[in-house]
Amino acid sequence: MVARDAVAGLLPPGTTAWVLSDGKIGDEVQCFGIADALGLAPPRRLIAPRAPWSWATPYGPVDPREAPGRPGSPIAPPYPDIVFAAGRRTVPYLRRVKRASGGRTFTVFVKDPYTGTGTADVIWIPEHDKLRGDNVVVSLTPAHRLRPEVFARARAAIDPRIAPLPQPRVAMVLGGKGVNHDFSPADVEALAGIAATIAGSGASLMVTPSRRTPPDALAAIRAALQPALAEGRAFVWDGTGENPYPQILAHASAILVTGDSANMVGEATATGAPVHVYEPSGGHPKVTRYLDRLTEEGAVRRWTGRLESWSYAPIDSAPVTAREIAARYRAFRGLTARP
Repeated sequence: MVARDAVAGLLPPGTTAWVLSDGKIGDEVQCFGIADALGLAPPRRLIAPRAPWSWATPYGPVDPREAPGRPGSPIAPPYPDIVFAAGRRTVPYLRRVKRASGGRTFTVFVKDPYTGTGTADVIWIPEHDKLRGDNVVVSLTPAHRLRPEVFARARAAIDPRIAPLPQPRVAMVLGGKGVNHDFSPADVEALAGIAATIAGSGASLMVTPSRRTPPDALAAIRAALQPALAEGRAFVWDGTGENPYPQILAHASAILVTGDSANMVGEATATGAPVHVYEPSGGHPKVTRYLDRLTEEGAVRRWTGRLESWSYAPIDSAPVTAREIAARYRAFRGLTARP
């Protein structure tokens, strides 16, 4: 699809794009967040390599079943001007598009591809990762789709599931088990206790899980909130109906988010509301670096047992990232000098 209202003329009119994805929502969010900031509305091209080709990623070739020219190939021509990709399984496909297009498609990889800086024309990296190079764009938080206009629309038309909750309203944003973190029984107990503490403070609590949230964790939190639920001072999304996540963030006077997802923490800091982080068991040095930097910026504080109040300017890295990528794209097309 072509560019829609390219932001401040960042891209030439008619610029086309794809997002290559292996279905991981967190990766897609970052790709589409950058595309949104560029004024693009790209279709998703979903890849699904079989074994043994999936085992060989990011280094091996594409699955022959999905190669250009095969029926239903996700990378069949005509090729767009720009391709965004994230996730190690997309690396061979991004490289194949580059070759098949005769080098004409501008490639953007989101996060460290683990195959070096030559993987794409531009690589976006969060500040807490270590890859650097002439074609590497760095920002503090990942790009996402929760732009100021999204929050403005949510505040102008509040979700009826949230509207009855008395103010102040606090968001509780739950991640789950991942590569670096676990939701242990102790974590589940701690999160249930945090929910009870927040409800006991007199605030209303809005709880939204992710696909990774263990059912026992959500059940424990719901049990801890039974008095508040009965009094109409709590809402726990059960996965039915439209996802109220943007509404919950938009109407929160404070946010408690689990520290297992850079995306979720980054999205929370886009609100300007105080962001309290509970770090589940496990962890990784780069996650610690990320949270430390956001603490230095005044957006985040680790959970210490009570809600705190402070202020900071909302953090939105997408426009900065988009401007840098657009400048490099225009140089690639010979429209301007290399930035």
